[in-house]
Amino acid sequence: MTVTPPRPSHLAPSRRCQSTVAARDVEPEIRRGAQDYSAAAATPSEQTPPPPPSSSTTAEPPQWPSISTEDALGPPPSPLPRDALRSAKLAALHARLSLSDKIPVQTLARTLVDSSADPVPLFNNVNLAFLGQTLISYHTSELLMCRFPRLPMQILHSAMKAYGGDKTLFHVARSWGVETAAAPGMEVDPGLLQFSLDRERGFNTAWGFVRPEAAYIEKYKWRKGISSSVVLDNDYGEALDDPEKAAELKDREEEEDMELDSPAERQIRLGDPDEKLHKSYNIHGTFVRAVVGAVYTHCGREAARSFIKAHILSRQLDLQQLFSFKLPTRELARLCAREEFEPPVARLLSETGRLSRTPVFVVGIFSGNDKLGEGSAASLDHARAKAAMNALKAWYLYSPGEDVRVPSDMLVEGAKPWEPVYVDIGEIL
Repeated sequence: MTVTPPRPSHLAPSRRCQSTVAARDVEPEIRRGAQDYSAAAATPSEQTPPPPPSSSTTAEPPQWPSISTEDALGPPPSPLPRDALRSAKLAALHARLSLSDKIPVQTLARTLVDSSADPVPLFNNVNLAFLGQTLISYHTSELLMCRFPRLPMQILHSAMKAYGGDKTLFHVARSWGVETAAAPGMEVDPGLLQFSLDRERGFNTAWGFVRPEAAYIEKYKWRKGISSSVVLDNDYGEALDDPEKAAELKDREEEEDMELDSPAERQIRLGDPDEKLHKSYNIHGTFVRAVVGAVYTHCGREAARSFIKAHILSRQLDLQQLFSFKLPTRELARLCAREEFEPPVARLLSETGRLSRTPVFVVGIFSGNDKLGEGSAASLDHARAKAAMNALKAWYLYSPGEDVRVPSDMLVEGAKPWEPVYVDIGEIL
């Protein structure tokens, strides 16, 4: 029978694993234990091998890797929560964002710790970022769907990414005045964003399913349908990558490149700069999402909604720039047939300089006596296509008004009775 040694006192459950809501001194034993075990590791003759694991099949597998009593514990990868009380940068950020006093600076400091800096979920911002991403996607999608009920699904995904994507939230974080640390560590000011571009991030803050062919969609430009994107992909209609298959495909491509005759400088692998740039965007976006999750956790639903509306949904977005039509005249003809309108007819409204180097033709698209759209260009065909595009944009960008109510308005106490919003029958196929 194997006798399990008693658990060391410095590894016993302590206040370090509790929430940092209150301003208190968290457990320092596990931090100070690094010095004791560093001294123990320097004398290997006194060490004894750990006992073999029990062969019992009834025990459940551990959720977290066990900490061996023989291994030296190094310094903590992130600052202690109590250090947040002495950070001037953190206090300035708390005041700059006009956060409520209900949000302690320890929680705000946790939002600045990325999983690449501290892999322990109890001390990084992964959980808060997942909650914040859910809230941002919910409020963004309900606003777009109620304000523009005829938007095609691809345009809706693009608009949601324009509001809550990594690059947009990167600029939001920069506008907050958040600075980045040169490298993560215990000695870093808690008011700095701590991350590492060279370490792996083992946590996902987005919802979605990994497709079996995910690693080859971008490489071979495989086509994927809208229905599968809604069910399987993330909030922006983007397919999630399988890390193992993506790494295998990347290694295979690197081996093929190394076999080619290329300068020695091209064979030096210092990391892909574009990949590091996108990773930096995602890290800053994760921080913003974590702040939203912290506001929701400590202040409630209405405070989080007001925060999202003030910092994210208040940004101006021109939806007309998101549209791209291949055959606008045919799509407009199908729209008129579906809505039982008269077939569209293009008519020349005005022209100037037909025989000059810079002619201008103004063409209108009519359905009976109703003008659907108008466009001007240097040729008749181009002007007709632009008129059809403008007619389609006018149809898709229909809006009942800026002050349209959204479903989350009914969660407010004393809200008026709900009036159903307009729901379109669907986009043109």
